[in-house]
Amino acid sequence: MSKKNILIVAPHADDETLGCGGTILKFLAKGYSVHWLLVTGMSSLSGYKIESIDKRSDEIAKVTASYGFTSVTELGFPPAQLETLPKGDIIQAISSVICDIQPEQIFTAYRNDAHSDHEIVYDAVMAATKSFRYPFVKRVLAYETISETDFATKPEDGGFKPNVFIDIEPYIEMKLEILKIFESEIGIFPFPRSLEALNALAMLRGVQCNAKAAEAFMLIKGIE
Repeated sequence: MSKKNILIVAPHADDETLGCGGTILKFLAKGYSVHWLLVTGMSSLSGYKIESIDKRSDEIAKVTASYGFTSVTELGFPPAQLETLPKGDIIQAISSVICDIQPEQIFTAYRNDAHSDHEIVYDAVMAATKSFRYPFVKRVLAYETISETDFATKPEDGGFKPNVFIDIEPYIEMKLEILKIFESEIGIFPFPRSLEALNALAMLRGVQCNAKAAEAFMLIKGIE
């Protein structure tokens, strides 16, 4: 029996750990094949310095090793500039990865996050998971990204309302250790992307599902 494939779609490196790092570790411990898709990436064309590009590449390599991903795909689209690109190009690139991996479950960013890249990536994932073209995809879930999901101020958005909770008590410490790899992305509490804030969110989500630590998701599609 082949391992079940799970695809984690991250608009930016660190979104995967912020949103579902504990869940990734739990699936890996259960023997699933977990694949990481990074949609954007630093480059000199995007205005980043070589030092920053090299540091991020090193961080991605360390995070990959820490999780033990089955595969990592970097599309390299420019961060915070996805709205300047033809949406079809983004959909096609994501669709190609989905067709190659054929994941049973896909985790992606919440559409109404404050960052426009999250909205565009969400829409592209939805376009690339139509059931009549991608029948192997049985579940699509949106994760919350602290500092993006909770800072969204779109008046038409009803807010992130999770309906799936995953107990990550055995994995919360490892999640926070992996987050430390992204040195430039974390700060001192009460900075949103701080270890204390992430731990507090895990505890809050745990309270909502009778666990000591959990991650929360919105089930967008579920096929039995």
